[in-house]
Amino acid sequence: MKVAVYGQAFQEQDKTFVMELLEELQKINASVYVVEEFIGLFSEYNLNFDYGIFSQTSGLDSSFDMFISFGGDGTMLRAVTYVKDLGIPIVGVNTGRLGFLSTFKKEDVRKIVTEFVAGHYKIEERSLVEVDLNSDLDEFGNINFALNEITVSRKDTTSMITVETYLNDEYLTSYWADGLIVSTPTGSTGYSLSCGGPVIAPTAKSLVLTPIAPHNLNARPLVISDDTYIRLKVSGREENHLVSLDSRIASIPNGKEIIVKKSDFTIKMIEYNSESFFKTLRNKLLWGQDKRN
Repeated sequence: MKVAVYGQAFQEQDKTFVMELLEELQKINASVYVVEEFIGLFSEYNLNFDYGIFSQTSGLDSSFDMFISFGGDGTMLRAVTYVKDLGIPIVGVNTGRLGFLSTFKKEDVRKIVTEFVAGHYKIEERSLVEVDLNSDLDEFGNINFALNEITVSRKDTTSMITVETYLNDEYLTSYWADGLIVSTPTGSTGYSLSCGGPVIAPTAKSLVLTPIAPHNLNARPLVISDDTYIRLKVSGREENHLVSLDSRIASIPNGKEIIVKKSDFTIKMIEYNSESFFKTLRNKLLWGQDKRN
């Protein structure tokens, strides 16, 4: 078994759970590779442990059985930029707060290994959206995709922007708003949800257009087929606006065409039998609980 272990920043109490995971991997003689930032952690604990090293540009390939992310949902989104189109299954250990993506409780970290070995899981394909590299928008290089959403938003102003929107080359509308979110089903529980968008099951073949604080109050979130070709053009009082791909952001000149579409590869998420998307919804959104008393 070949496993990659990833994380960004840790609280002191979280390091114990990293050690528990590594101990469990040692028991099955797994080949373990850790992100470069983990080297200091290993030195601090004087671990006698053989491991490889990977970075965003080297050390990973399709032969890995699992990619384990330690952190919150933001860390999981960053992990996707390491896995890219390699097809390595990902699971997240939640050391953050909300945890729609990183659903595995850190206290149960050993079960990640034992239940995987026992086959108590399934692989769920998650779609991504990307900025079309054939357009003239090259600020994001070859990491031009997002698991949650692509967002256009205002910059350096309190004034609204206008987002001229075309679907499959047919004019839809011009959103007068603080911005517009193009969300995947995975991202429907993120920024889109906080702006009034719907919750969508992660395997649905859909995208959501969610305006951010629209000034035309008849503008509502719109669910579209994920094979839709989306073309956006922003205008406003400032010369530039922002485009973000999950946690990565760039300043773009107004009037520059932004083409958004579904990526031609997916991210494989490990869903354990003891966890599920709907269980996460019940826990995080308190569904099924009577709060009237």
